[in-house]
Amino acid sequence: MFTGIIEAVGRVGAIEELETGRRFRIGTEAPLAELKVGDSIALDGVCTTVAERTANDFAFHAMGPTLSRTTLAEWQPGRRVNLERSLALGDRLGGHLVQGHVDAVGRVAGIRREGEHVLLDVTMPDEVAEITVLHGSIAINGVSLTVNRLPGDDVVQVALIPYTWEHTNLSDLEVGAGVNLEADMLGKFVAQLVKRRSPSGVEPLGVD
Repeated sequence: MFTGIIEAVGRVGAIEELETGRRFRIGTEAPLAELKVGDSIALDGVCTTVAERTANDFAFHAMGPTLSRTTLAEWQPGRRVNLERSLALGDRLGGHLVQGHVDAVGRVAGIRREGEHVLLDVTMPDEVAEITVLHGSIAINGVSLTVNRLPGDDVVQVALIPYTWEHTNLSDLEVGAGVNLEADMLGKFVAQLVKRRSPSGVEPLGVD
């Protein structure tokens, strides 16, 4: 479990092709001394397991399903990636509950500055759009963000404060770039419950 509050930005190093996936090395100058082999860490919102750790980098494996559902298949050496270690019980929850299970890949539709903020528009596949609500939460490349506007049925807009712009890789984005999207976890559970209790869309929630 994660919070969507990015701890550091790493950089993709060597990428090795495996029989059923890829092995990535991630370099970082951030103080991640507590990171150990076997620990969970989110990279651009994708929950991964540390397979190897050195003083300056770590490695993880991504299998076929992960590559097909996230932007990892597009990664190249030198790319900057957002890093967040898993949440420890008792930690402060500064963002929102993020599982690190990417729902879909969206595409940047627009980037523009408005005063000190940057407005980011991203297209959403149906499975994310149907449970994204105004002023709700969404994780984009692992960053916990509040929905600022819903300009269209398949577009979400978020407003990035200067700190987020400067301390994550969202500032590297260009129009057309792919981003990992994770819809609000609570919204997903509610949507699934409603579907199970009311398959026809007629039965009110809570009525047996």
